[in-house]
Amino acid sequence: MIYAELSAFLMRELRLMHAPVGMRFFFDQKQLEDVKATQSFYSPVKPLTFCQAELGARMEGIPVLLEMDKLWCQGARLVFSLREMEEKDIGRHRKFCTDEQQAKHFVASKPRFRTSLLAVALNPLELQPTPPDIVHFCCDNMQAYHLLNDWMAIRDVHPLRPALYVNSAICGGSVFAFVERQANLTLACAGSYNSGKMERGEINVMIPGEDLEAMVLRMQQRIRETGGISLTRQGHPFPGADICQNCPLIAFKKNS
Repeated sequence: MIYAELSAFLMRELRLMHAPVGMRFFFDQKQLEDVKATQSFYSPVKPLTFCQAELGARMEGIPVLLEMDKLWCQGARLVFSLREMEEKDIGRHRKFCTDEQQAKHFVASKPRFRTSLLAVALNPLELQPTPPDIVHFCCDNMQAYHLLNDWMAIRDVHPLRPALYVNSAICGGSVFAFVERQANLTLACAGSYNSGKMERGEINVMIPGEDLEAMVLRMQQRIRETGGISLTRQGHPFPGADICQNCPLIAFKKNS
């Protein structure tokens, strides 16, 4: 399946409001220059947070290349291994923690790339030109449940143990998924809630790019076997059908 087909299926069957975003991380300068020479991207005019840069792909449907000189967010710069932990990081996290020692531990225990990141390409999945490292879904509760159930099925993983990091929901959550090659689930942190425009209570799901097609094929198999995608009401086409299970009062039939 090509990425446009994968995207169209997911948008249609899961009723996604946000385009899935393919992330490709660049650690090699030559590889980055080759991509810049052969693919077209939009670039931020001014330095942005990682969450803000992703809005171009997620909400505007444009491919964005975020080079690290345009990354403003200090939290993302830390997990992308562009700098080391500083005293200011402990101060930023103090409000989330019981004391300074705990704040230091919370910052030090965040995931990090093994080498410094040069750039990240953020593409709407339908425009993804090459296999992504991570596919990020900004979705609701039931959409996340579908994605993760099917990922667990194809990878034979149970239970799923997601990794949520204080003040690093999308950046840290994506680094974890990349380093561990595991799906991840995170809530919105303060930064992703406002600058990432997640005011509807969305949830973040990160799926390793190499697992995407198998996950979609599993989802399609479920639809063929049950007649619909819903987990709460078998055969129902709406993913988050929350009608009381098998309630006889809420039923419809086609007029003759």
